[in-house]
Amino acid sequence: MNEICYHPIGVVRSPFKTPKGTPIQPAGSVDTRGTAELLPEYAEGLQDLEDFSHIILLYHFHKAKEPAMKVKPFMDDREHGIFAQRAPSRPNPIGLSIVRLEKIEGNILYLKDVDLLDGTPLLDIKPYVPEFDIREVTRTGWLEQNVHKLKKARDDERFAKT
Repeated sequence: MNEICYHPIGVVRSPFKTPKGTPIQPAGSVDTRGTAELLPEYAEGLQDLEDFSHIILLYHFHKAKEPAMKVKPFMDDREHGIFAQRAPSRPNPIGLSIVRLEKIEGNILYLKDVDLLDGTPLLDIKPYVPEFDIREVTRTGWLEQNVHKLKKARDDERFAKT
């Protein structure tokens, strides 16, 4: 296969300076404010984005340690395959967060529900559209018994580079 190379379009700024204690999903980080600072050459691409209340951020887990195919996730006591969870130590350490967009000023997006580390390289932004993105879910695997832990779940550095 050919190598694929992406370049950040900007950086996320947040109150979370280290992995330890960072919420593990936006739903566990309600009202936490942050910004996404796009490189100036991408500012024109923000036209009409502020008409959306929520956006999808795709980013690089820049503090993740080497990938493993089976790891113990934050909300369970047993290992699961990496593709059955959202842990950051993945073959391609790409993260996804759905956050609230408050406003845009120039090349800076003001966000709420931020669960990213300060300095996270931003790869892409997409509008969140319920008609596109919400599906009827019939099963959620091992998380079904653990999802109630989400609001209190925090990063304990198990996936962080040392």
